Formats: sequence, C-alpha cells, structure tokens
Amino acid sequence: MQATPPPSSTLFGLTAMDVGTLMAAAATFAVLYAIYGIATVRDPMTKRVKALNERREQLKAGITASTAKRRAKLVHQNQTTDRMRSFLSSLKVLQDDQVKEAQVKLWQAGIRSKDWAVAVIFGRLILPIVIGGLTALCLYGLDFYPDWGPTKRFGAFAVILILAYKAPDIYLSNAITKRSAAIRKGLPDALDLLVICAEAGLTVDAAFNRVAKELGKAYPELGDEFQLTAIELSFLTERRMAFENLASRVKLDAVRGVVTTMIQTEKYGTPLASALRVLSAEFRHERMMRAEEKAARLPAIMTVPLILFILPTLFVVILGPAACSIAGAFK
Repeated sequence: MQATPPPSSTLFGLTAMDVGTLMAAAATFAVLYAIYGIATVRDPMTKRVKALNERREQLKAGITASTAKRRAKLVHQNQTTDRMRSFLSSLKVLQDDQVKEAQVKLWQAGIRSKDWAVAVIFGRLILPIVIGGLTALCLYGLDFYPDWGPTKRFGAFAVILILAYKAPDIYLSNAITKRSAAIRKGLPDALDLLVICAEAGLTVDAAFNRVAKELGKAYPELGDEFQLTAIELSFLTERRMAFENLASRVKLDAVRGVVTTMIQTEKYGTPLASALRVLSAEFRHERMMRAEEKAARLPAIMTVPLILFILPTLFVVILGPAACSIAGAFK
C-alpha cells in the first residue's frame, strides 16, 4: 500500500513554490522596468522650453496679428477637445466659470494647455458613468460578492461613484501640492538672486530672466514660472498683469507676497532690493520653522513603527536563544 504524501501548507490556495514564483516574477518585472526607466530618460527642459515658446508665440500673436484670421492660424486646434466641448455644450453642462476654474487649477499644476480644462470637466461627467456602470454590473449583474448584503453593496457603489467623480480633482490637487512644495523650497534662493540682480542695475524682466536661467536645473518649476513671467513682462502691455498671472499660476501665499511687493515697487518707485531682502529673510525663517516642526513631530510618528516592527524583532533576537535553551532543558 503506497503512503500518501503529507499535505503541503497553502496561502490563499497557493503553495510556497507558487508564492516564490510570483515574487520572482515581480522582482524581474521591477528590474526590467528600472532598466527601461534609466534607458529612456528624457531632458525635462525640452518640454518646458517648448511650452514657453508656445506662450511667447501666443503673446506675439496678440500683439502683431492684425486680423482675427491671422491670429487663428497661430492657435493650435485640438479635434478631441473640440468634440468634448461640443458634446458638453449640447448637454448644457459647460459653463465659463467651470472652465476658468479648471484652467487655473491646470496652471497651478504646471499644465499650460487650455484644452485640458474641457477634458477635466468631461472626465467629471464620463468617469462616474463608466466606472459606476462597471461597478453596478459587477455587483448587481454578475454578483461578484454574493455574501455582501444590500447595504454593503450600495455603500461600495456610492463610494466608487464619488471617487470616480472626484478623480480629476484629486489628481490635480496632488499635482498642485507637489509643485507648490517644490516652488516653496527654492523661493528664498530666487529672492536672493533677484536682490543681487536688482543691486547690479538690471531691469525687472532681465532679472527674472537671469534668475530663471540660474535656477532652471536646481528648481525647474520655479525657473519655469520666472521664465514665463519674464516673457510676459516683455510682451504684455501692463506689467501688473504679468505679476498677477504669476500669483494665479502658483498656489502659495509667499508668491502672492512677492507679487504684491513687485506691484508696489512698480507703482510707487520704492527700492526693490531692500523689500526683497526682507522677504527672503522671512521665507528662510519660515522654512527653518517648518523643518523644526517636522523634527519635533518625528518621535510621535516613530512610535507606531517602533512598537509594531522594531520591538518584536528585538524581543525575538534577545529572548529567542534563552527560550530555545529553556525548551531544550525541559525536553
């Protein structure tokens, strides 16, 4: 009579060999993805320079073009967004206030194209229908989770529907937060360079252009905004409009303070270097305060990982040999 082999332990129906195979496949995929990312590195400045050149051409079109027909040739048309716009207009859901609000959020996230504003509004309308329809089909039609009750099904459907509607706004909010943090980090250095340029006798637009070139690699987001401000200062009829555009493109109170200072110096003729020097000192002090605040919160944040991961490991390492010795003595 042949003896039956002992049953092997499984995890969610997978044996140890299956789990090892999946982990090896995941590690191989991660290595290949890392190699692909290293091999396909692109220069981020190329995209920014292209966007700045497009903005320069738009400003030139508004100044030099004499007829509406010549201006229309310089405006890039996107057929996809045109279809979205016509579809939303036919449903009477496309409002100018929503488009302007979406454009401001896109500018703050670093996206210059105005066509994406229509795409954001279109996503708010379509994503709940598509994702909500698929969720309803899976929960009610195909009965993926038969043990769920009606309340749990409806709760899951409502949560997914709300997340689908808020998905474009959540993505833009995360992008705005990351970009604002990167700009806040380099703003004191930019103000110091502006002070040096102002004391050297450069004009405001030349100073912005110089600072953008110097900070382009260390702080690309801030250099991009300063370069665009320099272009608008050169082409716009009102310099105040260029500074206000900078404040609207960056969601930071510090940048609004700099813009207010710039507008006041342009209006009243007050010394620019002294005002910027005071602002730079304040921003550096604020950055140091934020660093000290993070350092003070670190012990409280490390409490949970210390209890869950570090202390059990220490107990196993320290008490493990003693436990083994005691178990061997009793045997």
